[in-house]
Amino acid sequence: MKKSNPDYSFRYSYEKPKPKPAFRMSMTLWLIIINVIFYFIALILGYFYGDNVMNNIALQPLAILQYQKLWTIITSMFMHGSVIHLAVNMISLMFLGSFLERIIGKKKFLVSYIICGIVASIFFVILALLFKSDLSVAAVGASGAIFGIGGILAVVTPKVPVYIMFIPIAMPMWFGIVLMLAVMWLISAAVGLPIGNTAHLGGFIAGLAYGFYLRIRYKERMKRLDRVLR
Repeated sequence: MKKSNPDYSFRYSYEKPKPKPAFRMSMTLWLIIINVIFYFIALILGYFYGDNVMNNIALQPLAILQYQKLWTIITSMFMHGSVIHLAVNMISLMFLGSFLERIIGKKKFLVSYIICGIVASIFFVILALLFKSDLSVAAVGASGAIFGIGGILAVVTPKVPVYIMFIPIAMPMWFGIVLMLAVMWLISAAVGLPIGNTAHLGGFIAGLAYGFYLRIRYKERMKRLDRVLR
């Protein structure tokens, strides 16, 4: 009977490993490319067809509550309001996503990204209803899914030092993610910026839940990961 050697991944191989190709793109890079392409295609289509394009991509609570345009729960994850919005989210995805992907692998990373994004969209809709917000206000962006990645890392690698924004002091991963969530909420409240904080919160909570699942499901491997990253 073949035995697998212990490692720090979540996958065991019982077959002779196949030679790896010279270059293989990460899932993180694929997601960045998809987001960029989706943005510019929507921009071009919007030039010809006007607001009708965005109305069928962006997440609008009123439409969802009326069981209309349900696909926007997903399409809104890949659309952004501006080039700056796109760039900030993709830079965040590059750093956080590539790190998490190396830990849990491509498939688990992609599934967690999509699920966190969907949960973020649902949170945005439900909390808009509960807080009696303007249900016609639409939202776009990958930040809900990205905060989900942050939530996973806050549980899986809580002590890994990170730098947040322009703060020149390293801080634990868990604190950095929570700080970003709080800072964006405060900025939104103080300045009145249209930031989807409820979506961020939903994605973050979904990420925390999946992170704790990984902690319980892969207890021994998590302990080894802790020893490596401390």
